[in-house]
Amino acid sequence: MKWTFRGGLLIGLAVAVAVAATAITYERYDTRTLKRTIRRGEVLCGVNTGLPGFSIPDDKGNWTGFDVDFCRAVAAAIFDDPKKAKFVPLDANERFKELQSRKVDILSRNSTWSMSRETSYDLYFPAVAYYDGAGFMLPRARNIDSALDLDGSKVCVQSETTTQLNLADYFRANNMKYQEMKFAKLDEVIKAYDSGQCDTFTAMRSKPRDHVILPDVISKEPLAPVVRQRDDDWMMIVKWTLYAMINAEELGITSKNIDEALKSKKPDVMRLVGTEGAYGEALGLTRDWAVRIIRHVGNYGEIYERNVGSGSKLKIPRGLNQLWSAGGIQYAPPIR
Repeated sequence: MKWTFRGGLLIGLAVAVAVAATAITYERYDTRTLKRTIRRGEVLCGVNTGLPGFSIPDDKGNWTGFDVDFCRAVAAAIFDDPKKAKFVPLDANERFKELQSRKVDILSRNSTWSMSRETSYDLYFPAVAYYDGAGFMLPRARNIDSALDLDGSKVCVQSETTTQLNLADYFRANNMKYQEMKFAKLDEVIKAYDSGQCDTFTAMRSKPRDHVILPDVISKEPLAPVVRQRDDDWMMIVKWTLYAMINAEELGITSKNIDEALKSKKPDVMRLVGTEGAYGEALGLTRDWAVRIIRHVGNYGEIYERNVGSGSKLKIPRGLNQLWSAGGIQYAPPIR
């Protein structure tokens, strides 16, 4: 076969294009999060910059909250050490981009699961951790008891959120007018409301403050952890970490009685704690992966109650987040 300069140039160009395409595919669909996390020795977790009950640091930089504890549960499953979770505060407008660019391994940051977020950002929401809904808060002096009476209101809202979209949908659907006062950060929204720049505040109802919260729930807000697509091994660990905590609560297994659970002869309990089957190994973890989660962090109910429920200052009722067997819709597939 006779080689020419032109032919060699074309072949070289084709190879270069193929290499570049492979690099782009890797950049977009990285499938080695678990290996990289183990090599690094910690889970990088994107959280809210400061949301009481969900993710907030104290003056010493110690993080607490529902979303924070979920990240610690993932770290416990992998490393048997919840302290192996490192928290990276992210604003709403940067959270998905930073996950895409691999600045974090997982988002556990009050993010609503929607179709467009999965398709537009190439992300995956493994399972719903918290069922919420958007609502309205306003000064008691306005004497309004229904969202249908908010026509003409000046509403403070955080931009780049589903809350902003739901606000527009609600007023449009009910043929009402409003003035939108949008801010990039939640702190700015709260300050604007407190200073009187607006007369109504809209956010997910898991963010109670003083004043009146109207009973109207204007949207579905399934909050879920978020991971990159095309990384099934990592997605499975994140998903089943949540499901292990929900199953543990359903089976009555807590951080206080986990040692007793290890002695149980009940099949469902044995599969969860790893004394029967090899479910942990199937995830690329150890046989006692769920025991690690429950021992160090607790079951779903324990995490809920201490951060946002009866054991917290917020005291938010379980509501939809109660187990399916207790009147809620929180439900996990069985480990079997």
